[in-house]
Amino acid sequence: MKSAQTEGQPLPTLLKKKQSWDMKRNWPLHVLVMPAILLAIVFNYIPLGGIIMAFQEYKPWFGFTGSEWVGFEHFQRIFAFSEGRQVIWNTLVISSFKIVFQLVIPIMFALLLNEVRVMALKRSIQTLVYLPHFLSWVILGGILLDLLSVDGGLVNQVLASIGINPIFFLGDGDWFRVTVIASDVWKDFGFSAIVFLAALAGINPSLYEAAVVDGANRFQQVLYITLPALLPITIVVATLALGNILNAGFDQIFNLYNPLVYDKGDIIDTYVYRQGLIGGNFSYATAVGLFKSVIAFILIVIGYRLAYKYANYRIF
Repeated sequence: MKSAQTEGQPLPTLLKKKQSWDMKRNWPLHVLVMPAILLAIVFNYIPLGGIIMAFQEYKPWFGFTGSEWVGFEHFQRIFAFSEGRQVIWNTLVISSFKIVFQLVIPIMFALLLNEVRVMALKRSIQTLVYLPHFLSWVILGGILLDLLSVDGGLVNQVLASIGINPIFFLGDGDWFRVTVIASDVWKDFGFSAIVFLAALAGINPSLYEAAVVDGANRFQQVLYITLPALLPITIVVATLALGNILNAGFDQIFNLYNPLVYDKGDIIDTYVYRQGLIGGNFSYATAVGLFKSVIAFILIVIGYRLAYKYANYRIF
């Protein structure tokens, strides 16, 4: 009877009726989602209007309508001053090393953990290496400040006991970069390895059985079976990481850096924070932030294109 009533009606009319019926039937779910949508609008979309400051000499007492328009002057300043160029370089260096090591170390850890056959030991190791990921950089920053202190820090005490002079890890620019990269890898490599452990679990065991029959040892099995099986997910992770090339980790840097390491440790996010919120240079800080966002958007698009081309990965 129902099919007879709908027979002969145009497709757009049927789709509208179906959408209307779905809305009436699922309205509690739409209401449930509304608070999240409102929060996203208030905190993610309405503030986008502030981008206009990047093209003005913004003065809070004049507002958006009364401030002088300067066009791309602030964007030119980013590259005109050595400070702006140094900040971009610092960001690229720190984030590039983070991306590389956050790819290599988790793969190595996943391969080694996959060889552990005692499940109790395997789970214990997983729990220990996952734990730092769930601690904030406020907590870890305080711990690192104590451990790496020149005056009484545990690390420098150990170095002194073997005849090595104390190292100013958080006061020397070169050592600061090393400390930032190493501590970031230590914090997240266990959690980053989850995706590779999942890929290892999906490898067909019969491949290893056939390799054993052919006389392959464990190293040869890893080389010719495990690593090729990990290649697609490795390509996906590596290409998607391109979008974070300008995100060197504000939380971490902000909790660890100081004026002594600005020349080697200052990144775009901390520079924007100091210029905008501390220095009151709102327009210039907005221009730097907008520059970073545009480049990051372009890199994300490129990353998704590469992931789809080489690993057949896509979200939509």
